[in-house]
Amino acid sequence: MRRLLLASLFVVSLASATSVRAVDRNDGAWLIVQAGHLLDRPGQPPRGAATVLIRDGRIADVRDGHLDAAAFADVPAGTRVLDLRDRYVLPGLIDSHVHLTSDKAGSEAQLESVTRSTAYFAYEAGVNARKTLLAGFTTVRNLGDRNGVTLALRDAIAAGKLPGPRILDAGSAISTSAGHMDPTLGFRDDLHEALAIEQTTCDGADDCRRAVRRQIARGVDVIKMATTGGVNSRIGAGLGQQMFEDEARAIVETAHLYGRKVAVHAHGADGIALALRAGADSIEHGTLLDADTLALWRKSKAWFVPTLSTVNGYKERLAANPDAYRGDVRAKIEWRIGVTGKALRQAVAGGVRIAFGTDAGVSLHGRNADEFELLVEYGLTPAQAVRAATIDAAELLGLQTEVGSIEAGKRADFVAVAGDPLADVRVLKDVAWVVKDGRVEKSPAAP
Repeated sequence: MRRLLLASLFVVSLASATSVRAVDRNDGAWLIVQAGHLLDRPGQPPRGAATVLIRDGRIADVRDGHLDAAAFADVPAGTRVLDLRDRYVLPGLIDSHVHLTSDKAGSEAQLESVTRSTAYFAYEAGVNARKTLLAGFTTVRNLGDRNGVTLALRDAIAAGKLPGPRILDAGSAISTSAGHMDPTLGFRDDLHEALAIEQTTCDGADDCRRAVRRQIARGVDVIKMATTGGVNSRIGAGLGQQMFEDEARAIVETAHLYGRKVAVHAHGADGIALALRAGADSIEHGTLLDADTLALWRKSKAWFVPTLSTVNGYKERLAANPDAYRGDVRAKIEWRIGVTGKALRQAVAGGVRIAFGTDAGVSLHGRNADEFELLVEYGLTPAQAVRAATIDAAELLGLQTEVGSIEAGKRADFVAVAGDPLADVRVLKDVAWVVKDGRVEKSPAAP
């Protein structure tokens, strides 16, 4: 733990030194923001000119028109005003599926996992968190790493020790032996004991309850499990169901007993249906759907997190190195690229609730907003895509009273862009201003 803390403190100076934009922090109690267009509650029509009053990191008031301190009772004269009258202002964005510890994948990631230290991954996670924040994502859900790196990062960011998005963390993901997230896959037998030190694989209902309780004891915010094989799994077992009904139910019921939601990695329709029957809160990837599974999904309260951006990561790595992925993994990746967006079109037509998530780490950190363009390409309107990354993602994460909209009482998280995201979501790839908890984390000022 001491090494992790030292690593985190080092990242503060590293991230600040490498930032391409100056960080213009507001440490006062009050801040006034004048917006040219305010998309305060995505899903509802935007307001025109508006003013947002911020006090102690939370939104105190939202009013029409461009106002100064004199318009508000008790606000000191000379309170700082952010002039964003030429900008579209909307809530801080939320990515419901990231992996902050690495940008590596394929053979490179496998090698890195056994040659790099925990301290190295702490540095990596801190830098990736900073990239994510600068991209306009003020809240993320980190769905799995090892060695407690992002749990420590979550706490360090919350304590103000280094910059980054608000993190909900899953600790280490749970799967059955030989399942997608079994850490021993692809390594020789005599290394398995060392690789399995996190004790996240389980076999049988009782053992799966133990695995959940292990993560709860570590202080996780959410449980992540896999009911199917994975594209990046180093095993030729396909992408169908790889967990029994009693195991899935044991995981979900135990998590819910402790007040934790469950995110489920699932590609095949059989594994999606299994997770839905067990009471999962979200399905991640959800690549294959059939009519029966879609009908089951409509009856559930589960969210769909499509993570379409993974295909960008695959394509870019293969373009740079044709041998980045090998054997069964390469074949699964080519299949995944070919079916991109099909399930999302079915889900949108079927009335399934969509929340924004990228699987950043498979795709590149800091490029999270690429997902917007893919969501629109495969079935969402720009307004629906923006809502998926704000109002809806906040509800999925259980943070709807804190973030997701610009309303009195909520945290003062927002971003500002030059164009109208409801006309062209691509403007969200170039976020000029980022404010989190009332602090200016990114501005157009020169470094």
